[in-house]
Amino acid sequence: MRNNIPASVGMTVEEVDTPCLLVDLDALERNIDKLGGFMRERGLRHRAHAKTHKSSDIAILQIERGGACGVCCQKVSEAEALVSAGIRDVLVSNQVTAPKKIERLAALAKRARVLVCVDDPGNVDDLSAAAVQYGVTLECLVEIDVGAGRCGVAPGEPALAIARRIAAAPGLHFAGLQAYQGKAQHVRDFGERKALIQAAIDETKRTVDLLKAEGLDCAIVAGAGTGSFAMEGGSGVYNELQCGSYVFMDADYQRVKDAEGRPITDFENSLFIYTAIMSKAKTDVAICDAGLKAQSVDSGLPLVFGRDDVEYIKCSDEHGVLSDPGNVLKLNERLKLIPGHCDPTVNVYDWYVGVRNGRVEAIWPVTARGMTL
Repeated sequence: MRNNIPASVGMTVEEVDTPCLLVDLDALERNIDKLGGFMRERGLRHRAHAKTHKSSDIAILQIERGGACGVCCQKVSEAEALVSAGIRDVLVSNQVTAPKKIERLAALAKRARVLVCVDDPGNVDDLSAAAVQYGVTLECLVEIDVGAGRCGVAPGEPALAIARRIAAAPGLHFAGLQAYQGKAQHVRDFGERKALIQAAIDETKRTVDLLKAEGLDCAIVAGAGTGSFAMEGGSGVYNELQCGSYVFMDADYQRVKDAEGRPITDFENSLFIYTAIMSKAKTDVAICDAGLKAQSVDSGLPLVFGRDDVEYIKCSDEHGVLSDPGNVLKLNERLKLIPGHCDPTVNVYDWYVGVRNGRVEAIWPVTARGMTL
């Protein structure tokens, strides 16, 4: 029996148990509306990256309210969970090479539109065999490495060779390119970030033009993220953007600046780790119940939302330490922490608590929590 549901609909925020994931529904909706407006004004598609939230409820909001064409997932199991919850258009924006996972991907294509990234000729043959076996069509994007140094074949001729192989393979459809410059997303300096993205745009355009000259049109040219979407979106090359963190924002993205040195966007913090003070034995320090097991600190420690008189300074497994020089925090006082990195923080929770006007309005499961296969 699961007893870890931290709230019930109708509760006041003060009654919510801690630590938990708290979502400001008004801010979440404004973020979805803002990016949806950007996409509509420019005639672009938004394929929302669901690795950020792993939530079918939020994905449905992004599709129905924000106009997203579908979602990205990073794992087959993540895609399976979201399709089972009603999502019908999913790109696994990653390579799927293990035989069992390829079979599951093909089986999933009986239930939804399924796209997948490819960067290896041998993988094309394996995907084709599974698609034929299951009587489905798998849509494939050739992933090119445009500077992230992670997955992806080199732009140009190597990408063309794989695209040709996909186009000739039974059960597969060549759908276009995946060209995501992930390394650039968190580059603080605007000029450096712009140069990295421009290099990615140039390599992507060169590859698109080469493919077109060979009779292989790219219906999808995909990539971009919260840190750079305006650049790819204004390039005239990309037509499908994969922003994810915009929906929540986190402390690390707040450090990324625009040309004037301001935060890169005016998206709002909508996701918080809700925590309570559990010890005030020392006058200048307070201990809260959100430690390492309540968050990911790979991108730094969380920020205390709306407070400049206290600071989260370190953590251990179950404890967070806050500097409290004015001795203002009280036992059981609640704080909202802005996580350093929202994506892996979400993955340690089972539930979202959605709040509006000081009360709990929604309890959403983290649908694909722990889906790593």
